[in-house]
Amino acid sequence: MRTASSRSTTRRPTNLSIDAELLTIAKEVGVNISRSAEVGIQQAVKQKQRDLWLQENKEALMSSNAFVEENGLPLEKFRSF
Repeated sequence: MRTASSRSTTRRPTNLSIDAELLTIAKEVGVNISRSAEVGIQQAVKQKQRDLWLQENKEALMSSNAFVEENGLPLEKFRSF
């Protein structure tokens, strides 16, 4: 699975539908529309990948948490804090 940080630097033109008023304001204040869209898509992809990972690993996480609740942390006696 590709992550946002391992993406290619090659750019491809694409068409986006953006709220007209938002687009006008963004242009007026000097927002780079392409870069802003790219950053927003990166954030959406990262969040979706996180959600998918949590869903795929839910059982293991629940099992690990249950073990700690029942038995404590495995190396807790060696903690210095």
